[in-house]
Amino acid sequence: MMSEAKPLVGVVMGSSSDWDVMKNAVDVLKQFGVPFEAQVISAHRMPDEMFRYAEQARSRGLRAIIAGAGGAAHLPGMIAAKTIVPVLGVPVPSKYLRGEDSLLSIVQMPKGVPVATFAIGEAGAANAALTAVALLAANDDALAAQLEQFRLDQTAAAQAMTLPV
Repeated sequence: MMSEAKPLVGVVMGSSSDWDVMKNAVDVLKQFGVPFEAQVISAHRMPDEMFRYAEQARSRGLRAIIAGAGGAAHLPGMIAAKTIVPVLGVPVPSKYLRGEDSLLSIVQMPKGVPVATFAIGEAGAANAALTAVALLAANDDALAAQLEQFRLDQTAAAQAMTLPV
């Protein structure tokens, strides 16, 4: 899956079963009109393709990579090891350990190979995309204005909330 313009953000996941979580990142990128690509890149089943993807990311114009992984969750760290493009790791809930295994695997990257790690699941995927938007907005005034408006809209929505009394 790719947007029509040259992608600035890569969204990768270890399996198509991760899509239900990772589509939240894609939805945010679409909302802001950020060009992206989304695909399955398995650290365990496609290591050569994963390394090629990471090694070519910067030269292809990617400015951030959102990598979702469950279980052993090697994908974000292995991609980070092969590129200087910022990697935003999303732990995907697993069947047995609810994603806590993935969170610990991603967040424990050794000094010198960073992966920004987000919350487990849908909120983490959306926040990873919002962080990618913020990274891009540092050099894009129009995108920065959209992000500011998004924040204002969130504030207005919270202020409009009422509680049943």
